[in-house]
Amino acid sequence: MSDFLIVVIVAAVLVFVVLIELAAAALPVLIVVTLVPPEQRPALAACLAAADSSRRLRLWSALRAAVRARRLHR
Repeated sequence: MSDFLIVVIVAAVLVFVVLIELAAAALPVLIVVTLVPPEQRPALAACLAAADSSRRLRLWSALRAAVRARRLHR
């Protein structure tokens, strides 16, 4: 393989990884904006903040906690 082809492959992999990370960061926001009614967003935000203290959202555990909180609230 030529050096140019290796550089192109590495650049393509890097761009792919960056795009995947951006999509993973934007997905929870898109879910909240599109699927959660505006009056329930503050409660969901509080639940997510309580369920996840790290910088990166652990989506499934936070969603399970949100569902559990909503069921208890009913």
